[in-house]
Amino acid sequence: MSDHDSIAGIRTATVVGGGVIGASWAALFLARGLSVTVSDPQPGIEEAVRGHIAQAAPALGALGLDTSDLTARLAFVPDLADAVRAADLVQENGPERLEVKHRMWRVIEENAPAGALFATSTSGIPATEIATALKDPGRLVVGHPFNPPHLVPLVEVVPGERTSPETTERARAFYEALGKRPQVLRKEVPGFVANRLQSAIFRECVYLVSEGVVTMRELDDIVTSSLGQRWAVAGPFRSFHLGGGEGGLPHFMSHLGAGMERRWADMAEEQVAFDERTRRLLTEQVEEFGGSVADLAAERDRRQIAVMRALGEGYDG
Repeated sequence: MSDHDSIAGIRTATVVGGGVIGASWAALFLARGLSVTVSDPQPGIEEAVRGHIAQAAPALGALGLDTSDLTARLAFVPDLADAVRAADLVQENGPERLEVKHRMWRVIEENAPAGALFATSTSGIPATEIATALKDPGRLVVGHPFNPPHLVPLVEVVPGERTSPETTERARAFYEALGKRPQVLRKEVPGFVANRLQSAIFRECVYLVSEGVVTMRELDDIVTSSLGQRWAVAGPFRSFHLGGGEGGLPHFMSHLGAGMERRWADMAEEQVAFDERTRRLLTEQVEEFGGSVADLAAERDRRQIAVMRALGEGYDG
């Protein structure tokens, strides 16, 4: 991207919060040619963010982006007011505590340019609640990524009750031009969509392991050799539509729906919790994965890239 280019009108981005999500966003923004300022007052944040960006670089390169001299346009400004003064985009990744987000967004609104796009990466707090801190709540929208943002395509764009249609469309257009797969949700719901699905599935995973039906590693193998592969190419509804044969989803619901409803009822009666016994069991079985978290994450990313390549997805089109 040349000095005169932009991504949907965005040239400079301020990433508020330099944790895993913020650093991942920063890596992607930099690789797509934006100038990035990271604002986080935590000690040692610059070293941590630079480390995350270095770890993300191979994946970004494998997906078609130029990662040479990746941090040339990266700056660190601990003071939030100063960090947002020249921002075209503010992507906030602060703690999931409403009072903290309120404090941050008051400072951001007071000091950012009038035309800056405001997005929060919150994983569950509605924009409606966060925006009560703003004089103009129409400027704020949720731009919730799936972790890690530099790799997984999805961004859930979730407007609040007072988010303007212009803000929603501007956010959607930016994420799409960035190379992401934005999905605008039609209404606010706690946890949005992807995390609700993940939570529902993980609840049953924990139950099956805690009941001794399978181990954690065996369950992961079942998912990656069945549902994971199927849903990567056809989501749940299309899969069940195809599972209904020539009659499609209506045939499935008529002939197999009652059995599924009984299973739902049985599953609703299951007691699932991270009690002491379950925590101990899961902690013990983590050892079966082998390798460090960093090694396992690198292996996950390599396989994720292979899947994306097979599906024709990447930042090189």
